[in-house]
Amino acid sequence: MELLLVIFLAILTVFVAIAFYYEHPKAEIPHGFSQRQKLYVFHYILNFVFGLAKFLEKVGITSELYFLRTIMDGIPPLKDKHLLIEDFKFEKVEVRIYQPKMATTGLRRGILYFHGGIGQLGSIRAYERTCCYFARKSNSVVVSVGYRLAPEHPYPSQFEDCLTATIHFMRTAQDYGVNPLRVIVCGDSSGGTLTAAVAQALVNRRDLPKLRAQILIYPFLQCVDFNLPSYQQNEGVPVLLKERALALGLRYLNKELSATEAVFKVSPIPEDLQLKYQKWVSPDHIPHEFKARGYKPSTTRPFSKELYTLVRPGFDPIFSPLLAEDSVIAQLPEAFILTCEFDVLRDDGLLYKKRLEDHGIKVTWCHLQEGFHGTVFLAVCGGVIAFQSGSKGLEKIVDFLGLM
Repeated sequence: MELLLVIFLAILTVFVAIAFYYEHPKAEIPHGFSQRQKLYVFHYILNFVFGLAKFLEKVGITSELYFLRTIMDGIPPLKDKHLLIEDFKFEKVEVRIYQPKMATTGLRRGILYFHGGIGQLGSIRAYERTCCYFARKSNSVVVSVGYRLAPEHPYPSQFEDCLTATIHFMRTAQDYGVNPLRVIVCGDSSGGTLTAAVAQALVNRRDLPKLRAQILIYPFLQCVDFNLPSYQQNEGVPVLLKERALALGLRYLNKELSATEAVFKVSPIPEDLQLKYQKWVSPDHIPHEFKARGYKPSTTRPFSKELYTLVRPGFDPIFSPLLAEDSVIAQLPEAFILTCEFDVLRDDGLLYKKRLEDHGIKVTWCHLQEGFHGTVFLAVCGGVIAFQSGSKGLEKIVDFLGLM
């Protein structure tokens, strides 16, 4: 009898999860994508997971975020016999350090890695394979930062933890066999946001050595314009659908999800700030070749003071590093920026590249023509979920590290 009940509940769960799955927009993958069917399958599986997470929260079994975190943490860790892996605390921030066992002359480079997950997902465990890969392939000491997650620890706790860990490591780098002049910050997606924000926060510190470089992997960098060409062209391309990006971003800021619709009807930016931000965030700054797949200029929307008050925290450079003042941008370290053609965040990376180069900052740019959001993370996971674009991106990052 108990077995029948379990089977019944399992079948019910699947059918209800499927219903939630169909609430999501359908995938829109361009025909030129060589691994198109594979990405479709991955998209369907991912939507099903999101649907199941919603269902489990609706019926009171577990929260949506806890379920999604559990799924991510379920990626089997990769223990590398060539690495010494130890857990530490930098102040109150949990970190895991990956040190190559192979003997070397002199001090190594150090990499602080900030994982993605829109401030609510991801962990040291989920990114074990990523950090092992970079430590092994680049012969570097990698520090994976286990920053606190929202909503339990509201924004900007995530930035504060990453900054604390970075300062601690820069002061103690030699204790871990690292040259303090060869410290690099790196992150993917929202981890790229944190990377840019930490690099900006350190430009005026005279008590620390300068960062050697920053590596931004398909970063989120602004919440001023969600109608840039990449948002229009890739709104239905997995894995970061436009609707999903806005919803998770608002939840990260602890704001009402109903505001996602309002963002497209009214403007949350007063006229004086619009004029200021247009210098940095505008489709006019996107090269013409990135508009070839289609772009329709947005129409003028009326200003809403209510919406501005709601989303105002998002205009802080900690959340939107592309909005930092010129005096900060001009002092930033050398950068590696990875963008993906089929990613809503593509143009964020292109605009930041332009801002850095306009101020004389050296930028190494890697554009994955068949890349999509998350492809680098999937590549280190390996197996059937790895895509060719992600492997290419990993190789380019390691090549850049070799020059540092």
